[in-house]
Amino acid sequence: MKKFKWGIIGTGKIAHTFATALKHDENAQLCGVASRTAEKAESFAKEFGFEKSYGSYKEFAEQSDAEIVYIATPMSSHFDDAVLCLENGKNVLCEKSLTVHAKETKELLALAEKKGLFFMEAMWMKCRPVYRKMKEWIASGQIGEIEYIKADFSNYISYDPNDRLFREDCGGGCLLDLGVYPMTLAHDLLGMPDEIVYDAHMRYGVDISNSIRLRYKNGAFVSADNGFEVQLSNNAVISGSKGYIILGNWFHCTCEGTLYSKDGKEIERFVHPDAINGYEYEVEEVHSCLEKGLKESPLIPHSDTIAVMELMDRLRELSR
Repeated sequence: MKKFKWGIIGTGKIAHTFATALKHDENAQLCGVASRTAEKAESFAKEFGFEKSYGSYKEFAEQSDAEIVYIATPMSSHFDDAVLCLENGKNVLCEKSLTVHAKETKELLALAEKKGLFFMEAMWMKCRPVYRKMKEWIASGQIGEIEYIKADFSNYISYDPNDRLFREDCGGGCLLDLGVYPMTLAHDLLGMPDEIVYDAHMRYGVDISNSIRLRYKNGAFVSADNGFEVQLSNNAVISGSKGYIILGNWFHCTCEGTLYSKDGKEIERFVHPDAINGYEYEVEEVHSCLEKGLKESPLIPHSDTIAVMELMDRLRELSR
């Protein structure tokens, strides 16, 4: 496989995590990083070994020779930053939630298609080996028809008025930041629901906790609790007519999944420790797609990204 020239826009916490995985991939060439200040970009470049640093996103987009750009800016900036990269002929891997509303998501993906460029939502959960093994178990009929999914994502986070999570202008709130994971899981396994029950605790202009119930015509339902107010175990249970699957604590990034029979007997346990930090699988998926000339990932197709954003739009409408 050829080397692919990477760039990163944004130098915050998630950018550091991603760059840690990126620098260990022998097929990744670290070309450039951009921040809002030249000092931050230069510091980041030195830490991870990027060839060049840029003190503005515009300068990076217009001057960098990066082929694929990882966008790690606040959610409210994703749309503008992604447009800037696409307009300058760069493939994009953009953090989730991809945008603040489905309308912007559709516009971005339409632009990528128009430009003939690769675009992928950075839903790293779907690239992880345990998640893919879970999909294999389900596809092979091991648990029968899915009847129930329970997936929570709630972490206690003390209020900080400067934290993007609590700022409406930064696309804050627990649904877009955390709820996107259980909603992605639900949609991936059951599709769009026929009925939604939603309750959100609104404060500081954002939802700081929510409770979601999705119901389907075949009788299946999903339960998900998300937020910043309480700490939950954050595992996931996918229960079917023949058995069930448990994805360990922090289901979206777990290294272990277990398949059980209907009566609770363990059938198979799949354990796959991360080689680096779990983001390496996302990098590998991008490389695989670019090598094959694909414009979207079969693991994270554009249609799924749009559908989940539409689902979250519907949920937020219910809280108004």
